[in-house]
Amino acid sequence: MAKIDLEQMDDMHFDILKEIGNIGAGNATTALSQMINAKVDMKVPKVCLLDFRELPDIVGGAECIVVGILLELEGEINGMMMFVLEKESAHRLVNILMGRNIDNFDEFTEMDLSALNEIGNIIAGAYLYSLSALTNLMIKPSVPYMSIDMAGAILSVPAIEFGKVGDKALLIESQFGEEDEFVNGYFILIPTLESYEKILTSLGI
Repeated sequence: MAKIDLEQMDDMHFDILKEIGNIGAGNATTALSQMINAKVDMKVPKVCLLDFRELPDIVGGAECIVVGILLELEGEINGMMMFVLEKESAHRLVNILMGRNIDNFDEFTEMDLSALNEIGNIIAGAYLYSLSALTNLMIKPSVPYMSIDMAGAILSVPAIEFGKVGDKALLIESQFGEEDEFVNGYFILIPTLESYEKILTSLGI
């Protein structure tokens, strides 16, 4: 049984989680830059530990249409990770990748959807690689599953799956893009309580 209590985490614990978020987001930005073959800047990410019920409001509200890419985590760290983009941000990201007008909001084509899935897979993979390298813990992500729906519906998945063992998610809000054209992306890491404890223990906490 996990001894960690997410309601009682001190500043040192939280600083470690924030550092994991910073490094992971930085590596994900590098991966995105390589994918689109262009310089991608990233603003300092915001990292916080939130209740599941608070997540939809952070990404624009429960009825906001978002693109969500979900990976299940197995190995020495178990849980879920989601990469969430507001639909407008997803359009902008695909447009950058395809070399189109960044403000083209036509419906996604099959190629766009495939590109979005690959973007999410690469960005999430870079983040998880960082976490694995920092902790020396093996993480095996599943094949990514992508959905476009209201934030409330998409974010209900981890709440239902993990609500019985905890109600906290680590949210890393990142802004990345070219020059003044930035998009908002949200990494949502939801390890089991036992996995939180493994992460912190591996880092000497």
